[in-house]
Amino acid sequence: MRPLLIVATGTPPPHIRARHGTYADWFLHAMRWPRAQARVVQVDRDEPLPSPREIAGAVITGSAAMVSERAAWSEHTAAWLRAAMDADLPLFGVCYGHHLLAHALGGRVDYHPQGREIGTQTIELLAADAALHALAPLPERFPAHTTHLQSVLETPHGARVLARSAHDAHHILAYGARAFSTQFHPEFSTAVMRALILRRAADLRAEAYDLDALLRGVCPTPWARRLLRGFARLCRGEVAASTSSDTRAAA
Repeated sequence: MRPLLIVATGTPPPHIRARHGTYADWFLHAMRWPRAQARVVQVDRDEPLPSPREIAGAVITGSAAMVSERAAWSEHTAAWLRAAMDADLPLFGVCYGHHLLAHALGGRVDYHPQGREIGTQTIELLAADAALHALAPLPERFPAHTTHLQSVLETPHGARVLARSAHDAHHILAYGARAFSTQFHPEFSTAVMRALILRRAADLRAEAYDLDALLRGVCPTPWARRLLRGFARLCRGEVAASTSSDTRAAA
């Protein structure tokens, strides 16, 4: 079987990495994907990406970088994503990966006008979608971990907007039947979410967040994680990618 590609667009802060591992570790654990059957490419260090035809699928991780900065490595990865879409490769972008995929396909990404979203938030499904349902049947509302300053402000032509939060209008986007992205972080554990909140404690207090309330609100997010496990099954060929979608607005 061809390997799963983890397109790593950054690394966790050193003290978080020392305790909780790398972005690749988080995704592979959440997806229950063996490390021996994965390939990790650190694109922010200019490591070369393989041909889309050499891999089973690709996950594009989060990052401390910003897509709007248009770094050379990021723009190179965006071009690779366009080629991967042309090859019908299964793709799953998260946070920075969500932004980069939207940018690569013609959307607009920038700082959210209302600032930061962080902590465990309620995600609301907006539409019944056959391709998303094939990955993981989701309830109308479910919790997911978030931390971001930038957002997809304008979606690419043809993108399906499938979920939102009270803060962000574009929490799940889908492109065709085999490419998905989430603003929220299905790979985060509760321990990682708490660690990231504490790391931003000074900034959050300065922005008038209630730090204790954020920490109390952190809870498990099993529904969000099911998306990654469904994507793993899609990459293995265990799930038939739907070729049609029902985009009726959810009641």
